[in-house]
Amino acid sequence: MAAALTLLLIGCLLQRALCGEFTVIVPKTIEVLKGSCVTIPCSFDIENKYESNLENTCKAAWKISNLTIVFDSSNPQLSMIKGNFTGDLKKKDCTTTLNNIQLSHNDTYFFRVECNNDLKYNYYKSAVDISVKDDPPRPTLTLSTLERKEGTSVSLTCSAPAPCLSHPPTLTFTPSLGDSQETLQENQDKTKDMTSVLTVTAYLHHGKNISCTAVYNKQDGSTESATSGSLTLDVSFAPHILSSDCTKAAGQLNCSCETVGNPSPTLQWYFNGLPVNHSDRFAVSNEPLNDTGLRSIITVNQPQERDLSTLRCRSSNSLGSTTQRFYVYILEPQTSSESHGAITFPSFIITVGVLTAALVCALLFAIRAQVTCCHNPTKSQYTGDTSTAVMNQGLTSERRNKVSISSEEDIYVNASMAVM
Repeated sequence: MAAALTLLLIGCLLQRALCGEFTVIVPKTIEVLKGSCVTIPCSFDIENKYESNLENTCKAAWKISNLTIVFDSSNPQLSMIKGNFTGDLKKKDCTTTLNNIQLSHNDTYFFRVECNNDLKYNYYKSAVDISVKDDPPRPTLTLSTLERKEGTSVSLTCSAPAPCLSHPPTLTFTPSLGDSQETLQENQDKTKDMTSVLTVTAYLHHGKNISCTAVYNKQDGSTESATSGSLTLDVSFAPHILSSDCTKAAGQLNCSCETVGNPSPTLQWYFNGLPVNHSDRFAVSNEPLNDTGLRSIITVNQPQERDLSTLRCRSSNSLGSTTQRFYVYILEPQTSSESHGAITFPSFIITVGVLTAALVCALLFAIRAQVTCCHNPTKSQYTGDTSTAVMNQGLTSERRNKVSISSEEDIYVNASMAVM
């Protein structure tokens, strides 16, 4: 019994292949922007006995639900809906473009082939619904790769229907993250979509809201229409420490560490390689910054230099970890027993400064004495005690000013040489 059914099925398939049948393949539905055109992809078949009837006299026609012919390929400019027949009936291609579609053209469309011979057939079993819209269809924005990790690239694909092939939409990404590549892609039902692919570095654009806008130029010359779709780029990446600092005041040391990662990272503080948790001496607080960020603050009460030689914050998530090291130096006052027989670095600096100042003063005093000695005017040059005193005072003042300037320049040079 099973073998008989198999043979029957094979026979039916062979009969279709050898004899053919009247079939047409068209999309079920096409959305069209008002004032634009629509290209109906169409292919058909006929019974084998009519193959020879497909010749130059044949024409294509489209009917609507009330069986009115609205397009005739033999006279397209006088049809109810003007358009262009772009197919080839000899190759069983019935693709047709209808122009300047209006809201009144919402209907179901049937294909008809008609020749000046016995081949005349209405394909009522399959039809296409033309849906006319005031606004263009919304584009779709997708990530064409599932791996969105740091160090990898992701491809953003924006796609919008292109029902009017002579006026396809223009696609634009916002923000502009680089060059994109536009192509017309054919769907399974032979309709076309305009696609634009943008490839970006994943981590650099994590959390960004990216949108795609489709701009349609209407065929009737009216204002273009636009619509957009958007998504937020979610990228997985190992932690990064963004900032860190320390401040000391009132016997407390406060250090902060700010990190970001996806998944959201955790932060752990370490002193001298040992983890530190909240206690009487150490206060640790964490503050989430956003879905992927965290700030941690540690407060150390009465910090001592001996146990704060190094401080670290460690940020980690499932993809990795990173560590920031702080160098914390807290200089304590030295006791008499600790300072006996030793000179600290600050004391050395102060001592050198005092000695240098003393040397500069000595040089300035020597130069001033030498100038006063050699150039002091005698009393015999002037008459009268009062005038002599006045003149001496004025001359001495002027020369002192000159000497002062000259001495400062010399000392500056000498000081420079001494430093060198």
